[in-house]
Amino acid sequence: MNDLEPQWLWLIAGALLGIAELIVPGVFLIWIAAAAAATGLVVLATGIALPFQFALFALFSIGSVYAGRRWYANNPVPSSDPLLNDRAARLVGRNVTVVSAIRGGEGRVKVGDSVWSCRGEDCDEGARVRVTGAEGNCLLVQSEPARLIEGRE
Repeated sequence: MNDLEPQWLWLIAGALLGIAELIVPGVFLIWIAAAAAATGLVVLATGIALPFQFALFALFSIGSVYAGRRWYANNPVPSSDPLLNDRAARLVGRNVTVVSAIRGGEGRVKVGDSVWSCRGEDCDEGARVRVTGAEGNCLLVQSEPARLIEGRE
């Protein structure tokens, strides 16, 4: 067993990467495992030389990761809290306090114990504004606070 043929090494690598994905889930290694397994199967069928095996593995890796990302983008995993990882979107509807006057449409607001950049109508420091949306990490605010949403600041 000193000289394992390359196709078996590729297939073993695919199996080990698949096991690693189960142990440390991240939905990434599985695509590399599929590429290694596919490379092993092609080498088993054709017996191509080692440099071509690495090139084939690279192509299969790129293709499988691309296909996997597209599949997950088109088939999102349902969640009981879809905004869990979108902190800015979770703030929509909250009333917050301006800590750096909004001038020229830009300023800063205090949300809980943190301060966020914001865009909205000009208003003075200390004014209460309502978060109406977000663009990246910048909150969009409305200078006339609407009624407080129950259970929110």
